[in-house]
Amino acid sequence: MPLTQFVVLSQRVHISIYLFFTVCLLSITGCQTAAPNETGFRSLFDGQSLKGWTMINPKGGGFAITNLVEDGVTSPVIYCPKGGGGALLSEEEYADFILRFQFKLTWGANNGLAIRTPMQGKALAYEGMELQILDNTNAEERYGRELKPVQFHGAIYNVAAPRVLNAHRPVGEWNEQEVVVIGRRVTVRLNGRVILDVDLNDIKDPAVLLKHPGLLRGSGHIGFLGHKDEVYFRNIRIKPVAKVQLNNKHPNGFVPLFDGGTLANWQGVLAKPNNDPTKRTALAADERVLQQAAADQKMLTHWRVLDGELRFDGQGDSLGTVREDYANYELWLDWKIGPKGDSGVYLRGHPQVQIWDPRGDDNPLAASGSGALFNNKKALKEPLVKADRIAGDWNRFRILMIEDRVHVYLNGQLVVKNTPLENYWQEGEPLPSQGPIELQAHDSPLSFRNIYLREIK
Repeated sequence: MPLTQFVVLSQRVHISIYLFFTVCLLSITGCQTAAPNETGFRSLFDGQSLKGWTMINPKGGGFAITNLVEDGVTSPVIYCPKGGGGALLSEEEYADFILRFQFKLTWGANNGLAIRTPMQGKALAYEGMELQILDNTNAEERYGRELKPVQFHGAIYNVAAPRVLNAHRPVGEWNEQEVVVIGRRVTVRLNGRVILDVDLNDIKDPAVLLKHPGLLRGSGHIGFLGHKDEVYFRNIRIKPVAKVQLNNKHPNGFVPLFDGGTLANWQGVLAKPNNDPTKRTALAADERVLQQAAADQKMLTHWRVLDGELRFDGQGDSLGTVREDYANYELWLDWKIGPKGDSGVYLRGHPQVQIWDPRGDDNPLAASGSGALFNNKKALKEPLVKADRIAGDWNRFRILMIEDRVHVYLNGQLVVKNTPLENYWQEGEPLPSQGPIELQAHDSPLSFRNIYLREIK
């Protein structure tokens, strides 16, 4: 045999032997991929009880625990029995986290995973968020109707649709799901495939935002939302992800209205009666310039920047944004007020999201707390809950202004839900479609910081 033929034959033999042993090795290992890193995870289910969980709004038998025997192996599970359900929520709250769990569906079954949800409420898919858990293959046949894209497995229910619908294993087999929630990004992997990856800041449909105040929540409980279908859960573990938010460092998707060092972006609000934006816009240009110069001089006297805070000394007039055309937006700001203090945040130049010392010793109205649309005459003007910290401590607003309606979170609690802000300056007229943001001067020293804005267009 010629030498060249011998070399080629030897190479073929070596390749064949290599492929043979490779196939044998894969058959032994079952072609398994590397196990995910479990460092930092802790179990949320002890296998014996529902310790660490709270049941609200139960249906039928609610949720329960049992031992499943499959292929001779016994495993403890949390399950929603047929006809049962409600909300089984973690007692602990989580902000950013990675959650991993296994679930097994029955034919056409429907359940949900609550994230960043409050402990109270009957519409947790809206006051928090619900990631749909569903037998995609059989759900439409079972319900006898066509489902919307935002209702299939992995969707943020009625908000954001999954990108993949066929990642399930067959009904009756276990599925592995991972949910990563970091800031405003929500990512879902089902059996190793990314089926949802959404930035909540990209949700801009006014109807969706007004119906889902839970999209603004920065933390909350997680849990399972049973809808009377038989579903099983096991191996539930979570890894909280620590996050440090420095003062006056804007989060992704927001721009700073206060830079922590100067009064850039701000101007003095004109003295009465031209603090009324309808009168202000009617001024002749030269008169507006003169009055604005006087207001700015007064601003520099009574509004100071110190230690990264925007401080008002309790005298002088309100502070407004230089831009006077803000329409729909999310506003984030921290505020601190002293004893007996009173202030507010004007939206589109109209009062106001209320700020005051909540003790109410000298002002019974203040006893209900801050955050409400105090100047409303027809729509609700009291907060849904009292969420203030004591006078002298920092508080945080998250305010959503959409069309003529407002959501307000105070210190993580929803205090105003989808409520109209009424036209204060022209009673009975529609709220203007745009206007400035103003910080009210009301004879009370107070401070602001972390003032961020996300326009929604």
